[in-house]
Amino acid sequence: MHNGSLQTTKKTSRIWKMVALAIIVTLYSYGLFSCGVGSKKDDEHKMLVNIERYDRLEYRYLTTGDFSALQEMNTEFPIETRMLIEDILKLGEATDPEINAKFLKYYQDTTLQTLLADSQAKFANMEDINRKFNDAFTKLKKWFPDMVLPRIYTQVTSLDQSIVIGNHSIGISLDKYLGANYPLYEKMGYNDNQRKQMERKYILPDGILFYLLSYYHLPSFDTCPQEERDIHLGKMQWIVNHAIGTNFYKNKYVAEVDNFMKRNPKTSYDELIRLSKIK
Repeated sequence: MHNGSLQTTKKTSRIWKMVALAIIVTLYSYGLFSCGVGSKKDDEHKMLVNIERYDRLEYRYLTTGDFSALQEMNTEFPIETRMLIEDILKLGEATDPEINAKFLKYYQDTTLQTLLADSQAKFANMEDINRKFNDAFTKLKKWFPDMVLPRIYTQVTSLDQSIVIGNHSIGISLDKYLGANYPLYEKMGYNDNQRKQMERKYILPDGILFYLLSYYHLPSFDTCPQEERDIHLGKMQWIVNHAIGTNFYKNKYVAEVDNFMKRNPKTSYDELIRLSKIK
């Protein structure tokens, strides 16, 4: 563990950088988004949220050129496919007549083909993460009744993003969670600290934290002091800890929030977020 306020400040600064780099908030219409959410299997009706394996469609199309997989990507995940092509990979407009060929060609790179294959092998089964997301959002929905539950899906983004937040959606880039010892990470220049955060165990807290930060953002984020940003982040991390049932995030701001809530046990989670001061 790192001690001292300097390390804590550096740590929270890194997280804010991750927020800036990892979250892409794309404001597509609510109508389009709801079309994608509507299709659920009968045996999933009891689950509040469910991880959808968009990455498997990616794998089929980008390794074999399976056109039926591409069609399913465009019909079942139209917004997610557009975000991937336009906002993440920046390959051009999704309406470009040649975009499918560009998309396929881009992933023929040997490294990307390896990432596609290794992501499928490493995450062949995600039921454990699926259950944990469902348990966490069951709690969050009780604490924040007005919260719109996200569509959660997995993808492979050529090491570009870890978590992508869209219009009430959480996109998990599996290629950024293949493990600290994954050979390609060091080869691609990720340092020890970065690689430690590229483990499977980070998917759940990362996804929930970035969703909360996008949902309950600071209105004056661009102009407020760094301390205010860090306290807001600490509130979100404290809530994530309680949602997932473990003290995953540990820093002085989380500790301040914890102490405040112990002193003020009647404060609701919604009230906590809206408080300007917690001391």
